[in-house]
Amino acid sequence: MPVAPEHLVVRRPFDDTVYGVLPATPPDAVAPAVARARVAQRAWAKVPVTRRAAVFRELARLILAHRDRILDTIQEETGKARISALEEFLDAARAVRVFASQAPGLLRPSRRAGAIPLLTCTREYHRPVGVVGIINPWNYPFNLPASDAAQALLAGNAVVLKPDSQTPFTARLLAELLALAGLPENLFQVLPGSGSVLGPALVAEVDYVMFTGSTATGRRLAAACAERLIGFSGELGGKNPLLVLADANLRAAAAGTVRAAFANTGQVCVGIERAYVVGEVYDRFVEELLAQVASLRLGAGLDWNVDVGSLASAGQLAAVSRHVEDAVAKGAFVLAGGRPRPDLGPFFYEPTVLSGVTEEMALCREETFGPVLSLYRVASEDEAVERANDSRYGLNASVWSAGRGEVVAARLRVGTVNVNEGYAAAWGSHAASMGGMGESGMGRRHGSHGLLKYTEPQTVAVQRLHPIAPPRGMGNKGYADVMTRAISLLNRWG
Repeated sequence: MPVAPEHLVVRRPFDDTVYGVLPATPPDAVAPAVARARVAQRAWAKVPVTRRAAVFRELARLILAHRDRILDTIQEETGKARISALEEFLDAARAVRVFASQAPGLLRPSRRAGAIPLLTCTREYHRPVGVVGIINPWNYPFNLPASDAAQALLAGNAVVLKPDSQTPFTARLLAELLALAGLPENLFQVLPGSGSVLGPALVAEVDYVMFTGSTATGRRLAAACAERLIGFSGELGGKNPLLVLADANLRAAAAGTVRAAFANTGQVCVGIERAYVVGEVYDRFVEELLAQVASLRLGAGLDWNVDVGSLASAGQLAAVSRHVEDAVAKGAFVLAGGRPRPDLGPFFYEPTVLSGVTEEMALCREETFGPVLSLYRVASEDEAVERANDSRYGLNASVWSAGRGEVVAARLRVGTVNVNEGYAAAWGSHAASMGGMGESGMGRRHGSHGLLKYTEPQTVAVQRLHPIAPPRGMGNKGYADVMTRAISLLNRWG
């Protein structure tokens, strides 16, 4: 049946069949949606934060109660394996509960030192920015908007979500659960449609933009937000390194590398794409790594007997194939995988490991965002650190070592470092901040930084007994001398 151009057709990556059709949001519907959000937000900001937090405690419960429905929807829209969908589901359930616990303390007014001791009472407040626009990618369509929206809403804002056009049903399921949790109407609205069409319209109306996606798109959105002088936060691209040091447990390091490189079919912003292994353990590590890669189970479907699912689209398959073919043509060696698997589904690609990757290959520095890992032999820990830092990106890193992990972590220019883990430990530490350095983004999600970025700090200073001005009958010169002595005494105290 022909589909009108004003509708979105969502297809299953497993077999490229139609999963569902829904209306696309026209750009002229964005301003009315934001206007509705503004009205709702004014009332929501007056609700005590403890009551707002109760909504998200209930959301965490509802997420857990609807596990299989959430997993099914994620898989149908993304093609990921069920174990990868589970990781996303668990992350959302835990994140919103942690944020609900953090919010009352973070948003509590703080007493600050006043201008004049005893005479000036100063407090700092965190006021909501207003309406937050969230633009979300297809690779994690449930946990990313759940966690970002939770922090924005807990801070007293309204949220308008523009999900990727490939994953609108997952976003609508999140909206349904928020409503069941007791979130008032119009505080969380989902606007399905093309990013190129709706993105500019959304940026033109909201008070803050949270974006997850490519560095190129992030630059454009940040520039548009700067024109309006509104806030912007973005988790962008990455070419994340993993370091295996001489004292690493090699079996554990190989297993962790496999998870970090091939979870979610390699379509993970914080996933690992390049591994630097010190020479004295390189051969043993590679042998263990390849044995574990060979045991991975590829497949389609909603059952639990699959480790690696499909890539999300024909575009992702083409990008991955292009990087591997370019590297092989220029002399790289395929140690595992290296080819599509159309026998499993239209967008499947084998978990792939390469060595001999050099600078003239696109795979060396460009983000692949697929199940492809490049191995590099290095002479020392220092060389591993130097090469790991030799990137315009700085999102996540992984270090495998029995005793040197935290020392090496301090030398890496990335937003998160996992020691003896690939990415899940830092990502899942929801009370701490997460984000990138360099071209991997600006701002942070999670933790205090993730919530407070959706607020405007406001200082309220109440002056008692006497203003900060010369008393009646005292000349300016006398006031200057008295105040100079007073400031000198204050400075001695701290």
